[in-house]
Amino acid sequence: MSISLLLCPATSLSSQKQPIFSSSLFSLKTSSFPALTNHRQSPRNQNTNRRRPITITVQSKGRNSADAPDRLISAICYFYPFFDGIQYGKYVLTQFTPIQVLIEPLVPAIKVFKSFPLNGLLVFLTLYFVVVRNPNFSRYVRFNTMQAIVLDVLLIFPDLLERSFNPRDGVGLDLMMSLDSTVFLFLLVCLIYGSSSCLLGQVPRLPIVAEAAERQVP
Repeated sequence: MSISLLLCPATSLSSQKQPIFSSSLFSLKTSSFPALTNHRQSPRNQNTNRRRPITITVQSKGRNSADAPDRLISAICYFYPFFDGIQYGKYVLTQFTPIQVLIEPLVPAIKVFKSFPLNGLLVFLTLYFVVVRNPNFSRYVRFNTMQAIVLDVLLIFPDLLERSFNPRDGVGLDLMMSLDSTVFLFLLVCLIYGSSSCLLGQVPRLPIVAEAAERQVP
C-alpha cells in the first residue's frame, strides 16, 4: 500500500506537468507570431512612408523647372529693357571707355532693335502674351520675362521727365545727365545680374520690379 501510495503521487505529478508544459509552449508560439509579423510589417510601412515625399518632389519640379532652355530664354529676356533704354547711356559711354568696350559686341543687335520704331512694342506684346500668359512655359521663365517687362515699363518715367524739361545748359542739364547716367547704369546692372543668375539656374529678384512681377505671374 505504501508503494502504491508513493507511486500514485508521482504519476499524478507527471500527468499534471505535461499539459502545463505543452500549454506554455503553445502560448509562447502564439504570442511570438504577432511580434514577428509586426516586426516584419513595420519596415514595409517605413519604406512606403519614405517613398511618398520622393514622388511629390518629382512632380513639383515639372512646373518650376529651370533646365538649360529655360535658363537661356530667361537670360535673353533681360536684354529687352537694356536695348530699349540704351539712349540713356549717351553720357556714360562717351566718358568711360571700358563700358563702351563691354557693350560693343551688342551694337549689331541694338541697331536691329532700333531700326524700326515699333520694335519695342512688338517685343513687349510678344513677351507678354506668348511667354508670360502661356502656361506651357515654366514659372521660372514667365517670372523672369515679367521682370524684364516691368523694368521696361519703368522707363516711361525718365522719358517723360526728359521730354517735359529738356534743359539746354546749366544746373538742369547737369541733373538730366545724372538722371540718364543713373538709369543706364541701373539697366546695365540688371542685365548683368539677371542674365548671369538665370544662366546659373538661380532666381534673380530685381529691386522695385520683383514684387510687381510676382503679382502678375500665377
